[in-house]
Amino acid sequence: MKILHTADWHLGKRLDRFSRLEEQVLVMDEIVHIADEHNVDLVLIAGDLFDNFNPGVEAVELFYKTLKRLSLNGKRPVIAISGNHDSPSLIDAPDPLARECGIILIGHPKAAVHPFELEHFKISKSAEGFIEMELQHQNFPIRILHTPYANEIRLKEYFGEDKEAALNNVLAEHWKKNADEFCDENGVNLLMTHLYMNKRGGPILEEPEGEKPIKIGNADLVFSDIIPTQVQYTALGHLHGFQNIGTDEKPVIYSSSPLCYSFSEAGQTKYVSIINAEPNQKVSFEKIALQNGKKLVRKTFDSVENTVEWLNENPDTWVELTLESETFLTADERKRLYQSHNGIVYLIPKIKNQETNENNLSEINLNQDIQALFKDYFKSKNGGQEANEELINLFNEIVSNNS
Repeated sequence: MKILHTADWHLGKRLDRFSRLEEQVLVMDEIVHIADEHNVDLVLIAGDLFDNFNPGVEAVELFYKTLKRLSLNGKRPVIAISGNHDSPSLIDAPDPLARECGIILIGHPKAAVHPFELEHFKISKSAEGFIEMELQHQNFPIRILHTPYANEIRLKEYFGEDKEAALNNVLAEHWKKNADEFCDENGVNLLMTHLYMNKRGGPILEEPEGEKPIKIGNADLVFSDIIPTQVQYTALGHLHGFQNIGTDEKPVIYSSSPLCYSFSEAGQTKYVSIINAEPNQKVSFEKIALQNGKKLVRKTFDSVENTVEWLNENPDTWVELTLESETFLTADERKRLYQSHNGIVYLIPKIKNQETNENNLSEINLNQDIQALFKDYFKSKNGGQEANEELINLFNEIVSNNS
């Protein structure tokens, strides 16, 4: 069978003051086409469906329309779990209606999905944190261990009150219990979760810039070696770059976000994972690159002329722009930059470093006229940098108005 794994849609997310909804519409359409083109049997969406607990109407509408298209109106099962950006209750709310379209929404840890049957598939077994699914055209079941994001409060609520129990131990016991009871070699066995997971002893994986962090110290760090041996593929959400923290034999995959959502992701290619799986066999997976969405670019220039030239040549981008200069940018220079490109998200003026020796700072002559005093003060506060003409004129205007 074929399975599509995606995650971290963050529908409704903005880049500072800029909406990304138009790009999200395009990339959602692309994911639907990939699912259809590869004729996948099942779709897994591993959390962070929205960007916040109260998404806007347009983001919610895009989410439901995309799920309906992915499900082929009930012919293909779609399973989506909540992430740390999602409201579990919001994700759970439409589940009874969504099931009629073949969509299973799971908001809370240890949720028990009630068995149901549609024309093309059925949920044949269910337990807390587990479902078994039978597809009409497959002669083997698909078992899915599912754990939506669980913060400390949810963990205590759903996994017990033992404050001393490490998160790894709690999850390992919960997953092993379900795997031992339900996951034999006669079906395809999967784990789907939205957690900060890493290989034990491996390098620390950076969480996305600007995202709500999951890992605080090591309290919420989950290690991949607690995944039950029966699991053939683990579908992760949270980190925005595609990576396998498992092995070729037992992949543990962050499928990546569908768009670059911060400038720390600039230059990344985004993917979905297409999994080929059958019982008691090594799975294979292929990462399919997503083409939609504007590029995020970090650029540094040392002249306004060169900056404007590049901006005019690269209009369809989001830009974090650093401009190094001898003096501060004037209002006219800023205006010229913004008029040449409508995707400047951040403009960072940077005064070129000038070597100063704090031990040899000269005394300021307080007997100077007020303009000279201002120039000396400005220079002392800005690493030896001279105030530009525009700033001097503004200062003189203020002095004149208060004389």
